[in-house]
Amino acid sequence: MEYLFQHYGYGVITLIVMLESMGLPLPAETLIISASLYCAATHHMDIGWVAVAAIVGAIIGDNIGYIIGRMVGIPLLQRYGARIGMTPDRLLLGRFLFRRHGSEIVFFGRFIAVVRVFVALLAGANHMTWPRFMIFNAAGGICWAGGYAMLSYYLGHKIMQLSGPASVIGAVTVVIGVGGCAIFLRRNEKRLTDKALQEARQDMTDDTQKNASQKIP
Repeated sequence: MEYLFQHYGYGVITLIVMLESMGLPLPAETLIISASLYCAATHHMDIGWVAVAAIVGAIIGDNIGYIIGRMVGIPLLQRYGARIGMTPDRLLLGRFLFRRHGSEIVFFGRFIAVVRVFVALLAGANHMTWPRFMIFNAAGGICWAGGYAMLSYYLGHKIMQLSGPASVIGAVTVVIGVGGCAIFLRRNEKRLTDKALQEARQDMTDDTQKNASQKIP
């Protein structure tokens, strides 16, 4: 990470975040946190520009992903989506969620790893209107990228101000807190995903039965 920041600066942050937002499974979140901690430790980069670079990458990448999803549509994602991690379950879940909670998914999907990579593609494929997508996408990008950058920088800076045993205790506390949050989110993410998949499958079955009944004279 240090090598990337020294040689490519803010550009590598924008690029990685943009590519992940387009639909590629890259560690954008880890990169933002690492860049913020690098700022706190070395002051070789400015945290404000790190946040701006991440926000710009998130918004641009999501808009490109939206265009791709709008152009290829659901049929092509069903056929080739598995090659980029868009499994049938994820596609089914995405279609279900966008029908019920389109705007909320675009905004809050930023904070859920399994959703963030595909949210723009699914928004385009499900024909969410671009102005509506742009508003919630920009708001989510600012809160996610900017929030992660500033919070990581603040915590890293505070830990480095401590000395001796206090710094060790502070670092361990942060690691335990972050780890606990990650475990909690992963467990609840799986539970909520499984529940949503069940509802999505039932919803699709109901639609199939409804369409079949309408065709019967």
